[in-house]
Amino acid sequence: MAASFDSPQVDETPEPPAGNPKLTEDLALSLLQCADLSPDVIERICKNSSLIRSRRVKLAALAHPKTPRHVSLPMLRQLFTFDLMRVALTAAVRADIKIAAEQALIHRLESVSVGEKISLARQASGRIAGELLLDSEPKVVDAAFENSRLTEAHIIQALMRPDAPATFVECVGRYANWSQRREVQIALLRNAKTPLAQAIELARSLPVSLVREILSTSQLPAELKDHLETELLQRSEL
Repeated sequence: MAASFDSPQVDETPEPPAGNPKLTEDLALSLLQCADLSPDVIERICKNSSLIRSRRVKLAALAHPKTPRHVSLPMLRQLFTFDLMRVALTAAVRADIKIAAEQALIHRLESVSVGEKISLARQASGRIAGELLLDSEPKVVDAAFENSRLTEAHIIQALMRPDAPATFVECVGRYANWSQRREVQIALLRNAKTPLAQAIELARSLPVSLVREILSTSQLPAELKDHLETELLQRSEL
């Protein structure tokens, strides 16, 4: 009996589009617009060496909710400074990736120019603006105060930091929309660098019991605290 041989099997399955080296940037961007795109396909797109050099593809992949974290994080390190800002502000980007983008941006602040810092201070997230409140350049600090995303919490966090420069602490007092807020006033009275005249004025505007509570943990110089305690005693006797 003649031996029979099976015909060789030919794999006719086409190469997955995401891994195809001929995949165009426009097609990749179109794929990344699909909300139900699988994490595996996204990862293959990001491993496509001819595509991942594209800034637009990187940003689209980072904005996709299903992009794996182990793919997103290395891409953040490849972005330009203002692209990191854009990622942190994009609503579709997952919260953990936004936080990572902000952190990467904070690490770069020391190496960017004053002009770039001013632009970031005005346009970036509130967290970045809060970080730039502590910059040594007054123009950067003023730009951060103009940021619409800056919140009371960011200012208080900056005031609580031991490295908060005296120029920033004094600057807070020039912005009535912030310096008149109760929690900001409390933070100023706790800060060792708050100017004498401002500390006295703040203490006089707050209830005696509250000022006493603040002074118990305040970092203000001892002589100033003693002066304020004397004023509180006089107010109590009225």
